[in-house]
Amino acid sequence: AVVAELERLRCNACGHIVRAQAPEGFTPARYDESVPATVALMKYGAGLPFYRFARLTRNLGLPLAASTQWDLIRKVAPRLDPVMEELIRWAAQAEVIHNDDTTMKLLDRPDLKLNPKERKGIYTSGLLARIRAEGQPRAVALFRTGNRHAGENLEELLKQRGADLGPPIQMCDALAANTKGDFQTILGHCLAHARRRFVEVIEDFPTESKHLLEVLGEVYRVDRECQELPPEERLARHQAESGSRMTELKAWMTAQIQERKVEPNSTLGEAISFMHKHWSRLTLFLRVAGAPLDNNICERALKMAI
Repeated sequence: AVVAELERLRCNACGHIVRAQAPEGFTPARYDESVPATVALMKYGAGLPFYRFARLTRNLGLPLAASTQWDLIRKVAPRLDPVMEELIRWAAQAEVIHNDDTTMKLLDRPDLKLNPKERKGIYTSGLLARIRAEGQPRAVALFRTGNRHAGENLEELLKQRGADLGPPIQMCDALAANTKGDFQTILGHCLAHARRRFVEVIEDFPTESKHLLEVLGEVYRVDRECQELPPEERLARHQAESGSRMTELKAWMTAQIQERKVEPNSTLGEAISFMHKHWSRLTLFLRVAGAPLDNNICERALKMAI
């Protein structure tokens, strides 16, 4: 970037101010149009907070305060509305949609003083849709910040879904907020969330936890090997190689509880109970072509907002 500081001289006799002419190539605007574009890409494309970018620009001799960055982006943001609307339209037609929430912090909510009964929590919902554009797999990531949960934002998105399309596959964790709303989906739950419960108790129950993690490790190995296959072929591969492993795993977990090898109220017992409760949705990938194993891609996308 190049900064031009234009001198202004005032006549002591009459008060007239003479302003220096801008160098050739400079626009009359205070900031070139590339500045808000760069700031927006750094903030929303690279996840660099305003205050960190302000520190960087100051160190480079190009001071750009956080408040100035916000003002620049706020003025140009409406120009991107057509792009956002098109991305929303594409996402609504997707075969697979991931969704999840993360909490956000606000310094003040003046509207709550007018309506104390309104929901107080503020969330950023991530909606990540897997689509195909020109025959190539693509992902559309949408973010919504407000007092609506991920399920309610998904409901709003699906209002733009084509009437001739069936319900999409929805991948999320087992929180009720992800499915709250009036919409229909083929629901799958995140296998990584269930796996994480056993990782957390591996020090207390090393043998049992290691067995489950090894089984799921083989399932994920199969999934990695058939990522490039068409959905139907991937489904057939999982049914052939992962189906028996998951069936044996379920029988093993049932035996742990029924044969009193594990205390049901222990942390391991609770982890097993969670998998039993959500088993059908955790194993959607064994019955529906294109169903993912987990919601990791959406959680990674939400790290941008975090």
